[in-house]
Amino acid sequence: MSTFVTLPLPAAEPESHPSGGILASLFRMNVDQYERLVETGVLDGQPVELIDGLLVRKMGKKPPHVIAAEALRDELLPLIPQGWRLTIEAPVRIPEFDEPEPDLAIVRGSREQYEEHHPGPADLGLLIEVSETTLDRDRGEKKLAYARGGVTAYWIVNLVDRQVEIYTGPTPAGYRDQTIVRSDEHVDLLLDGHVIGRIAVSAILPRNRAADG
Repeated sequence: MSTFVTLPLPAAEPESHPSGGILASLFRMNVDQYERLVETGVLDGQPVELIDGLLVRKMGKKPPHVIAAEALRDELLPLIPQGWRLTIEAPVRIPEFDEPEPDLAIVRGSREQYEEHHPGPADLGLLIEVSETTLDRDRGEKKLAYARGGVTAYWIVNLVDRQVEIYTGPTPAGYRDQTIVRSDEHVDLLLDGHVIGRIAVSAILPRNRAADG
């Protein structure tokens, strides 16, 4: 589950959280306020990301998570065409209240384009989260944030159920379409609506055992 962190906040009027209840009394910051905190150094390297306006502690990674993320990197890099690049655990800016750091992202353009700002939804071809202990969060708050922001494609590499979950068709209420790709199947990699390659799901899952959740 997400762990909320109390840290100094910039001067601003608090905004009620849409969930109501106790969350309504928490300070909800936007991405501009969050980035100012990062620039001032007040976070001091804390492992947090901004989800739905709240600072959420990033969980540690078990070995299966690390292995799956490395395998994904190795499978994706040869497939990515010119004009795109792969980022790893780098921030993406999803206005107005989210700045997560997905495990992997395929981003349009060159490194130089992002010297002054993080990529936003229009720059993102695909976001990928590797999920073991964070499965509820990745299927919940993060999936909704990506859909609200208009991210066209989102994968969850689900180590618990040993499958890849593909979400497309973003709307303000969530993704319209979900596809489950099992461990003995292949997943198509699409960018701008075109299939640019295929990846065997078995090639990106830990082979020696199922993840222990």
